[in-house]
Amino acid sequence: MPNYMRSRLANGINLFIHPTVKFKTILVQLIFHRALREDDVTESSLLPSVLQRGSVNYPNRMAIAHRLEELYGTDLISGVTKKGERQMVTFALDLVHDQYLPGESSLLKKSLEVLSDVVTNPVLDGESFKEDYVTQEKEQHEKLIKGLINDKIAYSVERCLQHMCENEPFGVFKYGSVERLKAIDGAKLYRYYRHFLRESRADLHISGDLDAAEVSALAQQVFGFERGVEEALAATTVQKNIGDVRYVKEELDVSQGKLVLGYRTGVTYADDDYFPLLVYNGILGSFPHSKLFQNVREKASLAYYTYSRLEKHKGLMLISSGIEVDNYERALEIIHRQLSDMTRGDFTKEDLENTRSGLRNQFLVEEDSQSLVVNRVLDDMLVGREENTTELLKRLDAVSREDVARVSANVCLDTVYFLTKKGGA
Repeated sequence: MPNYMRSRLANGINLFIHPTVKFKTILVQLIFHRALREDDVTESSLLPSVLQRGSVNYPNRMAIAHRLEELYGTDLISGVTKKGERQMVTFALDLVHDQYLPGESSLLKKSLEVLSDVVTNPVLDGESFKEDYVTQEKEQHEKLIKGLINDKIAYSVERCLQHMCENEPFGVFKYGSVERLKAIDGAKLYRYYRHFLRESRADLHISGDLDAAEVSALAQQVFGFERGVEEALAATTVQKNIGDVRYVKEELDVSQGKLVLGYRTGVTYADDDYFPLLVYNGILGSFPHSKLFQNVREKASLAYYTYSRLEKHKGLMLISSGIEVDNYERALEIIHRQLSDMTRGDFTKEDLENTRSGLRNQFLVEEDSQSLVVNRVLDDMLVGREENTTELLKRLDAVSREDVARVSANVCLDTVYFLTKKGGA
């Protein structure tokens, strides 16, 4: 993990410069942080596509694409993610370093100017986004929201989380709702956008073989737009005590059942016990050697797939399996048995070492991707952690069998969600 240099632009944008000679490209990510809430999550997730329809200097999608092609095929993409109870709206540039382009010395500046124009200088119709742009992007966004149901694995996980966290911000779908979408028009979205730009926390990450002082001055020049007082964002809530386990069954036209179990762990990435929990999850269900894969899929032949994963900022663990609908009870029984075994410390030294090796490799692989480097820095910033890969690996190596058993005792089942066929079990 390369070192990074953090500063703050005059308008309050946090600047992170990641100098590294490891890559021939430069990655830029402008990330806006929003509280995850039903009131405006739909607007936030719709904004990127509307902004990429046109700016003052590049008034339509074709003009933007033509300019990026002139800039040696620079990519400009956007996306929406969820980290804990924050919605992250990201605009990213991926461009060749101009040291590999004879006669070119200002590609980064030109690319940043396009990004700034798209994000801060949209094409308007009075005090409104162009209505036809908004209408067309609303149609696409509605397809995106409704399209979740076509990916039954992702759909079942999302539905489990929505039931599990129905009274918490984390239960809000990152793309919003069709109902909210219908009420948006060009004028309303533009009013929201002005608020979004002024008051959202904003981080600007620039990674590559860079001179930090030059890049800092360039960022100040290009992204010096006027902003207001940054909105304070509440910390993600972590619930530890639960009542009775919720059992939810949903029937759809599916041929294969989707079983998702949601657990509260009480441990997040901010805690020292996150590393024992990471090892626990690895032994349980993150690798081919894991207990779920070996016992539910291989030995019992009950699952087409099965895995466990952590929601590191929310303190949750999810187990997801694809099963025949008639195998619901037996699959639950075997999954519960694996967790009981973990609590008793019933796993081998080989399980522990194989998991440690797999996790170690994941940390090291992150260093080979600029976007994963930025993602880890973002995760660290959210919890106040500042450790490089060497330090993280030391934490991993220090995890003992007793540590794993200790955190396993706090893993509590909250919700069992089963997506089954109509008229099924």
